Amino acid sequence: MGILDLAGEIAGAVAAVEGAEKLDPNAGLLTKGVAAFAGFKGAGALESMIGNKEEAADADSAAPDADADPQA
Repeated sequence: MGILDLAGEIAGAVAAVEGAEKLDPNAGLLTKGVAAFAGFKGAGALESMIGNKEEAADADSAAPDADADPQA
């Protein structure tokens, strides 16, 4: 795990806690903790999904076209 991955997950946790406080200004510690955990895990899942799509796009662009005529 790189430092940028960790920074993204922390940013997700902070954003989720801020969102919880906006929805409920009297949110308790448990609510904020659950929001932080969900934001941390959600940001990590989003980053891995984007990484997988980028790898698949790179693999598709590097693979030869199956419909192309090899004689041409």
